[in-house]
Amino acid sequence: MPSQNAGSSAVTGTGRRALVTGATGYIGGRLAPRLVEAGFDVRVFVRNPDKLIGVPWADTVEVAQGDLTDRESVGAAMADVDVVYYLAHAMAGRGDFEKAELQAAQTVATAAAAAGVKRIVYLGGLHPEGDLSRHLESRKKVGDTLLASGVPTVALQAGVVIGSGSASFEMIRHLTDVLPYMPAPKWVRNFIQPIAVRDVLHYLLGSADAPTDVNRTFDIGGPDVLRYGQMMNGYAVEAGLKQRPIAPLPVLTPWLASQWVNLVTPIPRALAVPIIESLQYDCVVRENDIEALIPAPEGGLTGYRRAVRLALGKMRDGEVETSWQDSSIYGAPSDPLPSDPDWSGHTVYTDDRERDTVASPEELWKVIESIGGENGWYSFPLAWATRGWMDRLVGGVGLRRGRRSATSLRPGDALDWWRVEKIDRDRFLRLRAEMKVPGKAWLEMFVEERPGGSHYRQRAVFFPQGLSGRLYWFAILPFHGVIFSGMLNRIAATAEQGTVADGTEATRTDVAAQKGN
Repeated sequence: MPSQNAGSSAVTGTGRRALVTGATGYIGGRLAPRLVEAGFDVRVFVRNPDKLIGVPWADTVEVAQGDLTDRESVGAAMADVDVVYYLAHAMAGRGDFEKAELQAAQTVATAAAAAGVKRIVYLGGLHPEGDLSRHLESRKKVGDTLLASGVPTVALQAGVVIGSGSASFEMIRHLTDVLPYMPAPKWVRNFIQPIAVRDVLHYLLGSADAPTDVNRTFDIGGPDVLRYGQMMNGYAVEAGLKQRPIAPLPVLTPWLASQWVNLVTPIPRALAVPIIESLQYDCVVRENDIEALIPAPEGGLTGYRRAVRLALGKMRDGEVETSWQDSSIYGAPSDPLPSDPDWSGHTVYTDDRERDTVASPEELWKVIESIGGENGWYSFPLAWATRGWMDRLVGGVGLRRGRRSATSLRPGDALDWWRVEKIDRDRFLRLRAEMKVPGKAWLEMFVEERPGGSHYRQRAVFFPQGLSGRLYWFAILPFHGVIFSGMLNRIAATAEQGTVADGTEATRTDVAAQKGN
């Protein structure tokens, strides 16, 4: 069987085995550890096991590697499985995503039936009857395929999911934070029934125990039915902001609205499009049959305002479990950086800088691991901001994406327009660029202990693509002296003073001034 353990051997539970697809995504990454806590033996199915390095629950599960469209790897992962959770989705707008989603669903359905799986649980989207957007239509077809598999299936249909790190919550948060006045599409008047992520997880867990004769869809939603504009102002109240005047504008098409969202929020255009397409309809629960199957959690379902309050608290305390950023489908695909000897015969540009510092290796690493997000990049903020806006204009992720935690990183974490490709804690960090550039780029930071302090090395690496890549490198070359040298010196200076930003106002500007940077 093509599986491997991520860390130590998997924990043995009650003998019931659950297979989780999409375990490196927003919902799957939260469900897997809760299944373990509930006593399941959990196997996760992932394309890249390295994305689980550093994940707190990784050593409590078994890892099966493969692709959902590959019959052999999917069939092997189904061995001895009682419940399959189908939480994987292709990226809307990227290639023929409908075909990819349908093919994956058919592969899973066939393999589950052949393996004698007792239950499939699917999380799809809440939708009205009639014509649907490509995104919602694709999710519906996936559900229909699983329901027709011959394996009893619970297909949960949820609307806007509210929780720390969810794409829908981040879109609401940034639109409200950034805009004192909101010129909005007419869909801000549509009715939405949001649901807290904790309640989604409650229903997913409960679905594993559904009777064997249950094979159908269930609408799930929270206790509040709100207009989208009311959701924005509900967030404003919980965040301590003034409520925003909202003016619906009929001229803003879904495509134009997605460009607007792309510019003022961290949500990339490729993800903003399916979210906004889903908001073109009233998205409310049409039946509450789930109540007879799975009782509401103790204390009842979570109201919208409380869900926002809980999400803000998690963000404030640095306890965001998963984020929409975690899934690689939202980032630019890129190969790992080849080792230096492999560069022979290839065009590569580097900016390599280093310096000794009296800061201890521990203090220097704290600064490095807390870089980006609200803490900034320690050099020429205007230049970084300008480059971020340029990236947003061409559909890139820009700098607004931020980071999951203000103080810690793990492989696969999004970090503004970078992604953590490799981390050797206390010694080495490699970031892979996901901005729109004519080539591939990385940023590396090294820490080495030296007598009386430490040695800091910083290297930017760029593999140009064609003539445009070469012209791009030489066009930005004059700025490197300012940006990268300033970054080098200020990181070292901040470490020397022990002034690591932890989500509060940092003193690195004062330190830089003392050092004459």
